[in-house]
Amino acid sequence: MSFPNVYYKRTAATAKACYVCYKPTTTVLATIETTDFLYTCPTHLTDYGFATRVTEPEPEARKIGATPEEIAKVKEEWEERQRRKKEKAKEKAEKEKEKDDKAKSEDKDKDKDKDTKDKDTDEKPSSPPGSWSSGQSTPTPKPSHERYILHRDIFALRVAEHRKRKHAAQAKELAPRLPGAPSSVLP
Repeated sequence: MSFPNVYYKRTAATAKACYVCYKPTTTVLATIETTDFLYTCPTHLTDYGFATRVTEPEPEARKIGATPEEIAKVKEEWEERQRRKKEKAKEKAEKEKEKDDKAKSEDKDKDKDKDTKDKDTDEKPSSPPGSWSSGQSTPTPKPSHERYILHRDIFALRVAEHRKRKHAAQAKELAPRLPGAPSSVLP
């Protein structure tokens, strides 16, 4: 199969003919990557011989691919690494400061220029503007579209039509490479 039998109900801007009754409609059933879509009347969506609405929500752990415990563990490890980085940066800054103090005692004029340069390079923002801080979590979008599963016969028609279009495109691509028929008369 080239696509799953899960369609999402959406509304289109322009009305086109319904797949079943050919009346103009703006309701569209489309797969998640829109590899297949079909215009249908809202009345056909209530017909169990055409499509069935899926009502159970997907569990969050299956969507993310990890359990909350695993997420918490990874988060703790990340925070620990960030703390270590900050500690190393502080130690490095202290060593730089000690070196600067020794250099100041030796030559004050040269060190004044060096200190201004070091201060400029040491000042780094802790996080880029617009990024999420460690306290915030990224918002998880909830599916807002109704999900439907087509009846197996209707879905078989859609798969056959999709396969037919794919084969036609392959034949169209292959046709220019085939040799032509002979134009001369054979003796």
